[in-house]
Amino acid sequence: MPGTPSDPGSGSVPHSDVHPAHVPRWLVRVELLLRIMLRLYIGLAVCYAPWSHTFWDQNPILLRYSTIANIATNGAVRGIISGLGLLNLWFALHDAIRHRDG
Repeated sequence: MPGTPSDPGSGSVPHSDVHPAHVPRWLVRVELLLRIMLRLYIGLAVCYAPWSHTFWDQNPILLRYSTIANIATNGAVRGIISGLGLLNLWFALHDAIRHRDG
């Protein structure tokens, strides 16, 4: 059958011939550090933004469209957005705590 891994003309490589490239340990650690820092930064920004008067309440988009402003200034909407920021912080801390060199 064409397109199956056992077909030599399909262009796919059998699983036994694939060798993963060796990634240096320092590169894995740097990538982990950058990922954690980015998640922490985004998480903190998303937690803080809905409660910031200069960013959220004085936003030109919200000032122009009153319907969106009414929805965005609702406490439940602000809480949901802050919850997404907390979730991002949780993922960052989970990555930092659970990472094991192997």
